[in-house]
Amino acid sequence: MFKRFIYLEWKAFFRSASFASNLALKIFMAFIAIYFTLVFLALGVMAFYILKKLNLDPVVTVNKFLIYYFLFDLIFRLLLQKIPVMNIRPLLIFPIKKPTIVHFSLGKTVLSFFNFIHAFFFLPFSIVLLYEGYDVWSVILWHIAVFSLVYINNFLNILLNNKDNLLGIFLGIVAVLGGLHYYKFFDITTYSAPFFDGLFHTKWLFLVPVLALAGLYYVTFHYFKSNLYLDAGLSTKDEIAKTENLTWLNQFGTLGTFLKNDIKLIKRNKRSKTTIGMSVMFLFYGLLFFSNGIEAYNNPVMHIFAGIFVSGGFLITFGQFVPSWDSAYYPLMMTQNIPYKGYLNSKWWLMVIGTFISTIIASFYLYFGWQVYLTIVVGAIYNIGINSHLVLLGGAYTKTPIDLSSGKGAFGDKKAFNVKTMLISLPQLGLPVLLYWLGSYLANANVGLALVTLAGVIGFALRNPVFSLIEKIYKTEKYATIDAYKQKG
Repeated sequence: MFKRFIYLEWKAFFRSASFASNLALKIFMAFIAIYFTLVFLALGVMAFYILKKLNLDPVVTVNKFLIYYFLFDLIFRLLLQKIPVMNIRPLLIFPIKKPTIVHFSLGKTVLSFFNFIHAFFFLPFSIVLLYEGYDVWSVILWHIAVFSLVYINNFLNILLNNKDNLLGIFLGIVAVLGGLHYYKFFDITTYSAPFFDGLFHTKWLFLVPVLALAGLYYVTFHYFKSNLYLDAGLSTKDEIAKTENLTWLNQFGTLGTFLKNDIKLIKRNKRSKTTIGMSVMFLFYGLLFFSNGIEAYNNPVMHIFAGIFVSGGFLITFGQFVPSWDSAYYPLMMTQNIPYKGYLNSKWWLMVIGTFISTIIASFYLYFGWQVYLTIVVGAIYNIGINSHLVLLGGAYTKTPIDLSSGKGAFGDKKAFNVKTMLISLPQLGLPVLLYWLGSYLANANVGLALVTLAGVIGFALRNPVFSLIEKIYKTEKYATIDAYKQKG
C-alpha cells in the first residue's frame, strides 16, 4: 500500500498545474539546501578543534547550548516546515485502513530535510569525538539521544501546527531566556546542561529521549487517526461572524472602502495574522546588526541593509502578495466597475502606514545611538518611495492564490518564484546598499544616507507616473492572474 501512496504522490507532482514553477522552486531550494548542508558539515568537523583552541571542553560546551539549539530548531520548523500530508479526503471512500494512511503521512515527515540537516553537524562531530579517543558507547548513545530529540521536535511541530500564536510564544520565550542569559540575570543552561551531559556520561539516560519519542509518535498517531473523519478533523471550522463598520474611513471615498476590506482581512484571517507576526519579527532583526554581537555585520553598509528590513517588515511580507490576498474573490472583483488605480492605491497606503508605524516602534534603537535610528528612518523613506512601488510591481507577476485560513507559508509559495519577480526584488535591497556604499566611498556615511534618502524622495515624487505604469502591467496580466487563481493543483 505504501508503494501505491508513493506512486500517487509522484503523479500529483508531475500533473500539478504549477509543475514548471514548482520544479524551478525545488531546484532553487536544492541549492539552498546544499549551502546549509556544507555549513553544518564544516561546523560539525571544525567545532571540536575550534572549541579546543578556545580552551573549552567541546562536549561540555556543545551540551551547554543544546537547549537553545533545539528551541531555535522548533521555531524554524513552526515557521518554515510544511507538513507533507496527503490528499486524504478521496482515500476515505476506499477500503484503506486508517492506520496505514496516518503511518504513511507521518513517515513522510521523518524524511524531511529539517531532520536530515542535523546529521551533517552531529554525525561529523561524533566521528571526531571517536577519532579523538572518547568512549565509543558514550558517543553512540549520546548521538542516538540527540537524534531522538530532533525527531521529538519534528512531531511536536506536527501537533502544534494548527495552534495559533505559538510561534510568537516560542519566540518570546527564547528572547527572554537569551536576554536574561546575556545580561547574567538567569542562565537556563545551568539547569539544562547537566541533563545533556548525563546523556553522554550516563549509559541508561539515553532511553529518556528515546522513550519520549516513542510516546510522542503514539500520541501524534492517535491524534490524527481520531480526527480522520470528514465531519471532524478534516472539516472546515466555521467561526462566529463579527461585523465591523469602520465608518471613520468613509471620508476617504473609494480608498476608504478598500482600506476597510484590507483591515478586516488582516484582523480576521490566520495567514494575514501570521504576516503581522513576521513584520514584528523584522523589527528585532536589526539587533543582529546594531548590537555589535556579530563582527561581520558591524559595518555601516550592513546597517543600511538592516534599516530597510526593520522599517519595511510589513511592506515586504504583506506587499509581496498583492493582489493574492484577494485571490478568493479576485475573479468576481474583476467583473465589477472597480478602478485598478484605486485598488492599488489602497494597498500602497496600507504599506506606507505599516512602514510609518514600524519606524515609530523601532525608536527603541535610539539606545544604540542617533546614527543607528537615522539609518532606520532613511530605510523607511526608501521603502516608501521605492520599495512600495517595487512590491506592487512584483505582485503583478506573483500569481499565488492564498488560503487565508492557513497560517503557513508566510515567506512565499511556489508560484511566487519566477525570474521577473526576482529581477524586480533586486533593487529592493541592492540599490540602497549600492547608493550608501558609493556615498561613503566618495565622501562619508552621511552622504551615503543622503543618497539613499534622495532616491526615496525621487521615487515618491514620481508616484503618479509610476502608478500609471504599474496599473497598465496589472491590466496586461489580469486574465493570466484570474486563470492562476482558479487552479487548485
